[in-house]
Amino acid sequence: MSKRALITGITGQDGSYLAEHLLEQGYQVWGLVRGQANPRKSRIGRLISDISLVDGDLLDQASLVSAVDLSRPDEVYNLGAISFVPMSWQQSELVTEVNGLGVLRMLEAIRMVSGLDRSRPVEGSGIRFYQASSSEMFGMVAETPQTERTVFHPRSPYGVAKTYGHFITRNYRESFGMFAVSGMLFNHESPRRGTEFVTRKISLAVARIKLGLQERLFLGNLDAVRDWGYAGDYVRAMHLMLQQEEPVDYVIGTGVMHSVRDAVRIAFDHVGLHWQDHVVIDPSLVRPAEVETLCADPGRALADLGWKPTVEFADLMRMMVDADLRQVALEERFADMALGASW
Repeated sequence: MSKRALITGITGQDGSYLAEHLLEQGYQVWGLVRGQANPRKSRIGRLISDISLVDGDLLDQASLVSAVDLSRPDEVYNLGAISFVPMSWQQSELVTEVNGLGVLRMLEAIRMVSGLDRSRPVEGSGIRFYQASSSEMFGMVAETPQTERTVFHPRSPYGVAKTYGHFITRNYRESFGMFAVSGMLFNHESPRRGTEFVTRKISLAVARIKLGLQERLFLGNLDAVRDWGYAGDYVRAMHLMLQQEEPVDYVIGTGVMHSVRDAVRIAFDHVGLHWQDHVVIDPSLVRPAEVETLCADPGRALADLGWKPTVEFADLMRMMVDADLRQVALEERFADMALGASW
């Protein structure tokens, strides 16, 4: 009998890649969506006939209990979150509710449906749970590279909320014997990344500049350094973490750092343009408390899970630029057709 998985945030970048990966592994895949969402127009549009969707909201405890009870999953992947860090200064309370307390609500839903008694932990019982933790929890880093033992010092409301989600997951593991783990994922990108994120902002702007549709790209801190990988690689690590005999938290990243300036240079070089001719520094785009350097030490994931990244950063940026060139050209073609039809 095939395994069943419930994914929150299934319409996001990671959720869509994870759904594809689990379907390839023979899973029955369920996705949690809010009622107002239109999944057919999302990243999982082409998967609609292969997955089951259930209404739910990380702000609503009862809806999560109902979703877990209906889907009866073997595994729950909690990828649902407000993932754009700058937004966490603008709507800090909402981000805390979703990214922090939302984790607690999902854990409680699993505990309630599984019938776990608060006073009597049941080792390894029932549904396995994956929490999407973040490298932003390390913030003002105590050491480089960051490992599973590096202390947290988050520098944004987003990072603080993710740290709560990380610790409450560990608490439920220790308190109730739940197989509950967190993946401390470093930045991971793809052509499915939201356009507000810097790598996709760059790739989309490069495509539009190359096609003559805009002239300038406005960016903040070009010297910020990150460990960037490919999202399709990282969802494999999520799945592997829930297949182990013991629940263990892992750092997932490439172990290689690149600056925003590197991303800009690679993207513009790929289309034969000079980035200095088009990039404008906008101080308003710099974070109030910047995280300057993040770099993973994925050694434990390699040793225990056999996981390692397959896509290098330069190839990832070129992949994203090529995808945006195709997408922008297609949109322009449809726009021209629509204009012609109106005449």
